[in-house]
Amino acid sequence: MALNLDDLGIRPAGLDAVRPFAVEGLDVRGRAVALGPVLESILDRHDYPEPVSRLLAEAIVLTSLLGTSLKFEGRFTLQTQTEGPVSMLVVDFASPDAIRACATFDADRVAALMKAGKASQEALLGNGHLAMTIDQGKHMQRYQGLVELDGISLEEVARRYFERSEQIPTEVRLSVGELFSRPEGAALTRSWTAGGILVQFLPEAPDRMRQADIDPGDAPEGTMSHEIEEDDAWVEAKLLVETVKDVELTDPEVSVEMLLFRLFHERGVRLYEPQPLADKCRCSREKIEEVLSNFSTQEMDDMTVDGRIVVTCEFCNTHYEFDNKRGH
Repeated sequence: MALNLDDLGIRPAGLDAVRPFAVEGLDVRGRAVALGPVLESILDRHDYPEPVSRLLAEAIVLTSLLGTSLKFEGRFTLQTQTEGPVSMLVVDFASPDAIRACATFDADRVAALMKAGKASQEALLGNGHLAMTIDQGKHMQRYQGLVELDGISLEEVARRYFERSEQIPTEVRLSVGELFSRPEGAALTRSWTAGGILVQFLPEAPDRMRQADIDPGDAPEGTMSHEIEEDDAWVEAKLLVETVKDVELTDPEVSVEMLLFRLFHERGVRLYEPQPLADKCRCSREKIEEVLSNFSTQEMDDMTVDGRIVVTCEFCNTHYEFDNKRGH
C-alpha cells in the first residue's frame, strides 16, 4: 500500500526546503532536502558544462543542509580551491533562506575530460582544499574549518569535516539528477533536480560519541592503532542511510517525508518545521559603489571602457554600469 502523508497528518515541505528531523530511538538528528526551481534558476543563468553544473549542484545541496543549521543571523560559505579543472566552487548561504553559487573552471580541461569520458567529480576537483566558513556578523569572530581534497567526493568531505573538526559521527548522501520532458509539439527540455540527507549521532552521554583517534601517520612501525567500537545505534543509523538510492533523492515524486518515513518508521522519526530556500544574491549597486570608492584613480582608469566601468556579479550575472571615478 502506498504511503499517504495526509493519513499521518504530515504536510510535505515540497521542493526547495530543508526538513530537520530526529530519530530519538537511535539518538540521531539530521536534515533532508529536495531542490528543484532554486537549483534550476542558479544553474540556468550560468550555462556551465554539464559536469560542472552537476558538481556545483552537489555543493549547493551540501551547503543547504549545513547552512540551515545556523541558529543565528549569519552566513555559511563553502568554498573549494584546487588545481583541478574546476579550480573554485563557492556556495554562500545567508540566514534565514538565501543561497547563491558560482564556479570557476578551465573550459578546455573540462572539455578534454568530457571527451575522454573521465569527468568524474574527483577528476574535476583535483587536489586542494575545501573551506567551510561561519560568519556570525561584524562583532563576532569567524570560524573556518578546512578539509584536504585529495581525490575524495563531497560526501566524504562532509564526513571528514565533522569527524576531525567537530568530533561528531556523520553520514551524508548527496545526489543530482536531470529531468527531461517533451510537451506536445515542443522541443525536449531539461531541468535539474537534487537532494540530500545528513544524519549525525548525538547521544546525551559523551562516551557514546567517542571515535577512534586519527592516525597521525608517524607512529613507529608495528604500533597498534587505537580502535573504538562503534555504538550499535549509530551502526544501525548509518546502514539505513546507506540504503538510500540516488533516484530517491532526485525524484520529485518522492518527498523527503516519504523517504524519512521509509528509513526510520520502525524507530520513530520526529519531523520539525521545514526551512525554505530561495535563490537570492546579496549584490547591490550601493555595495559595488562602496568597493569602487576604495580603488585608486589609476585602477579606475584601467577598468574604464568608453568612459564607463561595468561590473558583473559572478553569482547572479547582474551587470552594473558606473561613470569613471565617482561610481555614479
